[in-house]
Amino acid sequence: MAIIKSEFEISEMKIAGKILAEVKARVYDFVRPGISLKEVDRIAFQEIKKKNAKPAFLNYHGFPATICTSVNEVLIHGIPSDYILQHNDLVSIDLGLSYNGFFVDSAFSKSLGENSENQKLINCAKQAFFAGFNAIKPGATTGDIGFAIANVIKSYGFFTPLEFSGHGIGKQLHENPNIYNFGKPKKGIRLKNNMVICIEPMILQTSAKVEILKDGWTVKAKDGKKTSHYEETVLIHNGKGIILTEMDQN
Repeated sequence: MAIIKSEFEISEMKIAGKILAEVKARVYDFVRPGISLKEVDRIAFQEIKKKNAKPAFLNYHGFPATICTSVNEVLIHGIPSDYILQHNDLVSIDLGLSYNGFFVDSAFSKSLGENSENQKLINCAKQAFFAGFNAIKPGATTGDIGFAIANVIKSYGFFTPLEFSGHGIGKQLHENPNIYNFGKPKKGIRLKNNMVICIEPMILQTSAKVEILKDGWTVKAKDGKKTSHYEETVLIHNGKGIILTEMDQN
């Protein structure tokens, strides 16, 4: 059952989303060759604390860091390490925070250098997100979102894992409903005003198969090829989507 937010809850989540967008912009600019993943994590922690918010992921079910840092063949949930970022790496950063007890969540992928493989994966994830986002209309369902996302992924000849999905969000980091990256039109849960969801396409190149490493967190592409990830927290208002965590495009 989806959780409908009150006007007060929405106002708090809008503030949280703006804070996360600012933190995300700072982290995005910081990610570059020669920087370690632990340094990126440290910057994210400092920026979140500076804004009187709390890291959403740190100690969540035992996760040991502020952000997820997933490089190349790592799809999601990578644990920040001493690895030094290299030219041509494709880096996905997933970050979330809570503000006054309300959670928001977002992710981006960034290419370190001009690389056509990287850019194709980044474009696919972002276009798939916006296809899902634009499927939010009066009377639409979670299946409509998943169907739209899947069509974009298929158009690239890429795949998405079946085990992982987007989700509702609010007083908890993960709430109902699940927002799958595949689905059937008009199936699933009907979208309602004042729902807040995270839409997050995850892109694999040659199959939907993934493996979880021994650390219990890191999800890697089974084919060993590069991956990408894109996520925003979205409010449904008057039958349309509003992105709460979008970086300033100016």
